[in-house]
Amino acid sequence: MTVSEHDYLKKILLAPVYDVVVNTELTMMSRLSGELGNEVFLKREDQQPVKSFKLRGAYNRLCALSEAQQQAGVIAASAGNHAQGLAYGAHMKGIQATIVMPETTPDIKIDAVRRFGGKHVKVVLHGTSFDQASQYAQALCKEHSYTFVPPFDDPDVIAGQGTVARELLEQNPHLDIVFVAVGGGGLAAGIAVYLKQLKPAIRIVAVESEESACFAAAKAAGEPVALPSVGIFADGVAVKVMGKETFRLCNTLVDETITVTNDEICGAIKDIFDDTRVIAEPAGALSVAGIRKYVKQHNVQGKKLGGVLCGANINFHTLRYVSERCELGEQKEAVFAVKIPEQKGAFKRFCECLGGKTITEFNYRFANEAEAHIFVGVKLKGGQQESSALSEQLNQAGYDCFNLSDNELAKLHVRHMVGGRPPTILNEEVFAFEFPEYPGALLNFLNTLGERWNITLFHYRNHGAAEGLVMAGFDIPPASRESFNTHLAQLGYQYQAVSDDPAYQFFLSHSR
Repeated sequence: MTVSEHDYLKKILLAPVYDVVVNTELTMMSRLSGELGNEVFLKREDQQPVKSFKLRGAYNRLCALSEAQQQAGVIAASAGNHAQGLAYGAHMKGIQATIVMPETTPDIKIDAVRRFGGKHVKVVLHGTSFDQASQYAQALCKEHSYTFVPPFDDPDVIAGQGTVARELLEQNPHLDIVFVAVGGGGLAAGIAVYLKQLKPAIRIVAVESEESACFAAAKAAGEPVALPSVGIFADGVAVKVMGKETFRLCNTLVDETITVTNDEICGAIKDIFDDTRVIAEPAGALSVAGIRKYVKQHNVQGKKLGGVLCGANINFHTLRYVSERCELGEQKEAVFAVKIPEQKGAFKRFCECLGGKTITEFNYRFANEAEAHIFVGVKLKGGQQESSALSEQLNQAGYDCFNLSDNELAKLHVRHMVGGRPPTILNEEVFAFEFPEYPGALLNFLNTLGERWNITLFHYRNHGAAEGLVMAGFDIPPASRESFNTHLAQLGYQYQAVSDDPAYQFFLSHSR
């Protein structure tokens, strides 16, 4: 039976979540407000006992269980904040909970679930992906007559998340626009169904990672559809299919959607840190990334803007990646590939052409007697406009260059490999792979690839996520190309061909 918007309002107002959750602060981001010319407020869900809003929905669902369901216990599949929220809630309610997590889940998250749940929670590690863990959880649910607690697509979970909006409106009833991260849609649906009934004029903007924009895909199709793949950086919103109930509510009540890049998310993490000294997880910074982008796109001025820092459970090693990319996300840095003459004084003349701009990175490689290829980073003060002007300035000075600031392969792999050209012509084809990250995973990846084709190039990158990232080249004679394609399809890894990527062609391919 469909729950009406009025019934959702009652569910939110009567939700007993304050047995365990905190009425979190609404912090004004003074520095960002001054920069953007708007008042920016941030709802601090990092202050929850589990550092995430997920406790609200999980606990509200537990409170709705019958006595028989409480006695039988509950089960969930999660590798993130839902697992921690359910574990904490089960401990507080004295309900036995089984939580199935992929074997690839970082130890820090497994330990947190066990710590929050204590004797009331059993962690089961199964499979190397969330889908495998979820399927196993469903099987255990049927076998033991547990109640399954979904992470977002459930009316009680949605109502629990909606209590964020109840607090938000009490803390600042004058907000003009509220920005909400969307993964499965539970938080956005709960916030929207509350705000739109009490203050219909308020605009609600859903913010998605462009690597997992399942709401935008659902809107285009008119129903939830499965994305072929999702990005791994903002893992808290890495959802392939939006919930049916969350889509029904969001499709009706959310005014706009906006997508943001990984670089923009990294910039938002830095924005939040600069104003609050809190380190948000990537998904937790989505709303701030959306605010910065939306204000620029729509020239918004003098408005009261609200966002939700929905989680702060970041893997410490991810900070390397964030630090590396945040300047690009804020458009305070640009990176270029440039050819300079292979002669004395060429680098000095190139720096002079930059007009005293600060160089943030410089990678050089001898190409031949006539020229050298460089990967250079330049600090900006004027954002995209300055970056474009700099490209034009270099071209007019006679340099063959192109801007790599939006080239993911260059920023993730190639910048660390500049100069590695093969000494002889090869039948080289290059691919980017993703594979589940766990102890021994890289060796397993290499074993799975086999030894039939010679590896000509290899760069592995892990930034603390559940997936490893590899760029690999292979020497593939034309006669064996068909069998290679067949072998690649049978590996079971996500991959894409990148031999035509300009960053690879410029720095690493023998053909240039």
